[in-house]
Amino acid sequence: KDLLLREVHHRVKNNLQVIHSLLDLQALKLADHEVVEVLRDSQNRIRSMSLIHQTLYQSRNFARVDFQRFLDELLPSLTESYRSVAGLVSIAIDAHEVKLPINEAIPCGLVINELVSNALKHGFTQGRGGQITVSVQQHGERTIELSVSNDGHAIPGTLDLEQTTTLGLQLVQLLTRQLNGSLDIQRANPTRFTLRFDLEGEA
Repeated sequence: KDLLLREVHHRVKNNLQVIHSLLDLQALKLADHEVVEVLRDSQNRIRSMSLIHQTLYQSRNFARVDFQRFLDELLPSLTESYRSVAGLVSIAIDAHEVKLPINEAIPCGLVINELVSNALKHGFTQGRGGQITVSVQQHGERTIELSVSNDGHAIPGTLDLEQTTTLGLQLVQLLTRQLNGSLDIQRANPTRFTLRFDLEGEA
């Protein structure tokens, strides 16, 4: 059974990496900057899902994802994909001892991918530097609290976060509903998104 699970995670990871490479080839042939950015965002989402399976493939526990290890791999590569903030923005990660079932790990990984990407794109423009902090904590046996905060530009008061048309925030809200969780947003000092949900099947 362990051998089969290892092989499944390995193959899923490899298939996702092939899709990532195909999008990369497509992006190289395009001149439209906005379309290239859309493809890059899609690549980052695929990389996040691939790393979940890679983390499980390299683990002795195929039931749960070591989230600190996953984020240590994901976030540096995510930062590198936004060259305009290279060297200006640091990322602090606190997810020690948090291990999530794959059904929760994938949506959580995607939520973090979207929120960190949004912070890099919109929070640190015009040469502004700073820090993004990603925290994943487990309270008791069931409750998970995930937060992504940054000390960059505040979210404008004119932006209606409930009616946003941006795919990233729409995806965050969709994944929050998928997890049966709640999402709290602090617009400034610092900007912070906090997702809370209960693990399924936990006593």
